[in-house]
Amino acid sequence: MIATPVKTLTLDAFLQLPETEPASEYINNKIIQKIMPKGKHSFLQYEICNVVNQLTKAKKIAYAFPELRCTFDGRSIVPDIAVFEWQNIPFLADGEIPDNFNHAPDWIIEILSPDQNANLVIGKILHSLKNGSQLGWFVDPKDRSILTFQPNQQPVLMTNSDRLPSLEIIPLELTVEALFSWLKMES
Repeated sequence: MIATPVKTLTLDAFLQLPETEPASEYINNKIIQKIMPKGKHSFLQYEICNVVNQLTKAKKIAYAFPELRCTFDGRSIVPDIAVFEWQNIPFLADGEIPDNFNHAPDWIIEILSPDQNANLVIGKILHSLKNGSQLGWFVDPKDRSILTFQPNQQPVLMTNSDRLPSLEIIPLELTVEALFSWLKMES
């Protein structure tokens, strides 16, 4: 992520700016542009969303959104994946999805990209947990590990055959090695 030096800017003023590609986030009164995802990042992001949504969408349990802007507690972040329990999706009166999500996701997933600042990404997960998220994953494709976060607990480094936690209402049974095996599309 690249910090753009700016004069003091309010969250409201940031939200009035045009969207950027890749997305910019507002963290600690600074605009920080995300890094353009590369192959492994993009592939894992799609596959995780797809697996979660196959388990949850039809039964209206939850939904995994890729690159969804979430604005809460003075920040506006764009997690790689934001999973919301169905009851926490702020549907409009006509049942459509709104443009604005003004609270932390129930489950935040960040996938580390090359040249990305790990502490900045982990900071987004910690901020989300402090503001209502129940679970966070920090996925590191380079060393094939996932650091998991839950409120009021120490982070847990998961590797190999460790079974990954998910939200209680999501019947996901997935190990770290199974998740990373998705990257191998050809034998």
